[in-house]
Amino acid sequence: MAADRLPTGKLSLEMLAELLKECPIRDLRVVAGAGVGRDAAVIDMGDRLLVAKSDPITFATDRIGWYAVHVNANDVATTGAAPRWMLVTLLLPEGKAGFADAQAIMGQVRAACEGLGISVVGGHTEVTYGLERPIVVGHMLGEVSRDRLVSSGARVGDSIVLAGAIAVEGAALIARECGEALQSLGIEEATLAEARHYLDEPGISVVRAARLAIEHADVHAMHDPTEGGLATGLHELAWASGVGLRVYRDQIPVLPACQRLCDELGLNPLGLIASGSLLVAVDARSVPALGAAYEREGIRWAEIGAAVPRGEGLRLIDGGVETSLPRFDQDEFTRLLTC
Repeated sequence: MAADRLPTGKLSLEMLAELLKECPIRDLRVVAGAGVGRDAAVIDMGDRLLVAKSDPITFATDRIGWYAVHVNANDVATTGAAPRWMLVTLLLPEGKAGFADAQAIMGQVRAACEGLGISVVGGHTEVTYGLERPIVVGHMLGEVSRDRLVSSGARVGDSIVLAGAIAVEGAALIARECGEALQSLGIEEATLAEARHYLDEPGISVVRAARLAIEHADVHAMHDPTEGGLATGLHELAWASGVGLRVYRDQIPVLPACQRLCDELGLNPLGLIASGSLLVAVDARSVPALGAAYEREGIRWAEIGAAVPRGEGLRLIDGGVETSLPRFDQDEFTRLLTC
């Protein structure tokens, strides 16, 4: 690869920070604008705050419309807001898609929106030159009262709670998009079926987990780890908050089929796209109440670390050995596809 060519996947945190310097905020109504580790923007609309998020689905998937709703709703929910309205941009590949494909994708969007009480209010559709597969770009709007906004960032001494286990989306994508090839490598169909089912159980929505956190804990920050996995999500949370982290590897719950797939394919589950889990930075005294609320609702959770002064860095403790917390600028699923 040429030195000036970017690898597949998200831009690095440093590159994103550099790009955002080109977009200074001049409107005083912007409560929270674009930033590394920020899941959504927040705008002052008077008696309420408007929360806005945009995220594309670019991985090939048989449930692309369903994904688009949930990943955007998750990011809005991390601010404490309720996702309400969605705009959908649907780009179909020239010569490779028919009207039935558009209907199927929009049917997935409709079904996912109905489950979350979201209305589709606009967007754009077109057949686009040069695409290999459909791309759906979601634009989600939500609203939150001022007293329920979560935006201040993790504080030194906070506990870092993980709601859910990793990696729901990553394991499901591997099984759904690479299943036939993996079977030829000897990976059991039972493992692939289990991973495919993760999309529905436990599912990739964290809207309910975010709502419970606000209701039962003193929450200082929430973050939805996606591409780059849990490890990169922790880096993003720390960057946005200006803190360091101590993370305990043996406390991080990994879904069984995800672990088996990672073991077989030489992937690190900490770097696998992790929609379906939620990072919550809370006052340490809130952890028992939050954990009890999650247990009542059948949501798996774990206290996986703590926020420390920034100068202490981001550290991973694994089996008593302390190392730097890894960061995955290229998601492990993307690496699997491109290797």
